[in-house]
Amino acid sequence: MKKIAIAIVLCCSLNANAQKTKGESIRTILLEQLKTTHNKQDWFVPVINSLQGLTIEQANWKPNDSSHSVAQLAAHLLFWNKNQLDKFKNNKEDAFDGNNEKTFANLTAEEWQSTVKQLDDVLTEWEKIVATTDETKLTKWYNIVAHISTHNAYHTGQILYVRKLQGSWNPDKGVK
Repeated sequence: MKKIAIAIVLCCSLNANAQKTKGESIRTILLEQLKTTHNKQDWFVPVINSLQGLTIEQANWKPNDSSHSVAQLAAHLLFWNKNQLDKFKNNKEDAFDGNNEKTFANLTAEEWQSTVKQLDDVLTEWEKIVATTDETKLTKWYNIVAHISTHNAYHTGQILYVRKLQGSWNPDKGVK
């Protein structure tokens, strides 16, 4: 009987350690994804770097009528990153009627500067939350957070493509 009790305690202890390691691995992976799609240059250009150095005229430029401008892409990213952050924090979300096209807003000069700053702030907040949230909640949210990073990387690629078409991207900053 004593051997069985020791075996149960040992198994529970190993399982708890495995869960902790799994939780820490999820945290580490999500933080790396968030940082490299936010402002840490690694394999590709992060979104904040892709937005730097643009005038409002450059930010609002579109290669054709069916494309989005850099400003519209940044507004879209801000909307969805903030929306999911509000959900995560159980805060009231901004009004949304379900029309995703409205999240690609045209911006004035003030709105452009504010959008870039707000996006940086929201992404920084995501990193802080992922670094500090309890493992149970993080495990429930890891798929959404991973998709946030993928979504950010996807639209950052579009931003860089628009900038390259426009001639406003410096290839020394990461993409030739």
